[in-house]
Amino acid sequence: MLVTSVVLAVLLPALQQAPPPAAPAPKDSPSAVAAAEASTGAAGPHLDAGLAAFKKRRFAKAEIEFRKAVDAEPQNAAALFYLGYTYYKIAEPKRHDSPGKQKAAELFAKAYAVDPAFTPVWRSGK
Repeated sequence: MLVTSVVLAVLLPALQQAPPPAAPAPKDSPSAVAAAEASTGAAGPHLDAGLAAFKKRRFAKAEIEFRKAVDAEPQNAAALFYLGYTYYKIAEPKRHDSPGKQKAAELFAKAYAVDPAFTPVWRSGK
């Protein structure tokens, strides 16, 4: 009993001063998406423009923007992945072993080598 009282007397003031731990945001929450996009650095504006063009199926424009994002940050997993996915979409009607699909596979591999935990963030068109 005495030990419990001493421990409480020592620890209680420290616990009362510490802020409560923040709960992590779910991966799909708006704050998680905003945090992921805010961390894109120099590639950020190009990623945003590329995703906007990609959603409109303007793959040539998306390719240009994602290429600029990769040029700005060569080790950015998102830029590498989205550029690869754009190459895949451009080559989609072609054979499975087309150069565009091979290039896409290389970029996917590089993106996951840079960040094995990378998860693409796709927003719905709502």
